[in-house]
Amino acid sequence: MLEDKNPQRTSLEELGEFGLIAHLTQNFELKHLSSVKGIGDDAAVLDFASKMTVVSTDMLVEGVHFDLAYMPLKHLGYKSVIVNLSDIYAMNAMATQVTVSIAVSNRFPLEALEEFYEGVAMACKLYKIDLVGGDTTSSTKGMIISVTSIGEANQEDLVYRSGAGPNDLLVVTGDLGGAYLGLQVLEREKEVFKVNPSSQPDLEPYAYLVERQLKPEARKDIVELLYNLKVKPTSMIDISDGLSSEVLHLCKQSGVGCNLFEDKIPLDPSVISTTEEFQMDSTMVALSGGEDYELLFTIAQKDFDKIKANPNLTVIGHMTGETEGAHIITRANTKIPITAQGWNSFKS
Repeated sequence: MLEDKNPQRTSLEELGEFGLIAHLTQNFELKHLSSVKGIGDDAAVLDFASKMTVVSTDMLVEGVHFDLAYMPLKHLGYKSVIVNLSDIYAMNAMATQVTVSIAVSNRFPLEALEEFYEGVAMACKLYKIDLVGGDTTSSTKGMIISVTSIGEANQEDLVYRSGAGPNDLLVVTGDLGGAYLGLQVLEREKEVFKVNPSSQPDLEPYAYLVERQLKPEARKDIVELLYNLKVKPTSMIDISDGLSSEVLHLCKQSGVGCNLFEDKIPLDPSVISTTEEFQMDSTMVALSGGEDYELLFTIAQKDFDKIKANPNLTVIGHMTGETEGAHIITRANTKIPITAQGWNSFKS
């Protein structure tokens, strides 16, 4: 598949490791004063002065986290950075730098990696972050990507998973379930392609869902919005593994319970129509799907008036005492314990 997209094939062996790094990163410019030294020495040098430094790392493995049958390399480069930035924003911090490391097999020519780094560059440009390092090496099986993101925040602005209290409101950004359904659509079309390689999929009806899967966005805008509204969440997490898993993380870390209301979960109309087509339950898709990269956070009730009219934010429940446990209140007003059905990397 890569051969079809890249008629010119430059072997990575021709450049060598240092030549490859220099080639792929030659057009990245430093934007932040905290980036004292970027790529080109033994290590990057960062100076955050009096601010707290926030660091997060993610690894993506071909065949586990992405499938190049339908994931364009440019999108993959973009998404690799975005999913990592989301962790920084979930701390109520601002991302400033990333490092990107890749391991590839010999089926990847230079042109393929150029495409991947185009996506990395687009993410860096749109989110105003500096690429300050990384590594390249060989792989015997496909592609492996490791991204480390670095950010900064004043100590008093940082938000952890552990600050929620009983009666705090549970708030989510955007809408949920789209990325998981986008994956289901792409997987279905892949199977059709295997049977009939000449068939051309019509993805137009699923454009929003496919974009949520292939080109997610991190909610930097929400960190800025909350700052302008003078609202500091009491706890926060990003939704990478599904709403149910993330709610349980907040409950466990904060020592609280939760009542989550099914009829309050925000769903895009295309999510509702596509779950009907796939004969899935839309609530289960939102609870267990994952990869939405929205933010889930709690706020004190006194801050409700500041956020209630904002279309980016939806109150979906409230926290309770720890002994009450975590429950979803169904549309039929039935109380059901929340279980973690989301993504598990080690599940067979």
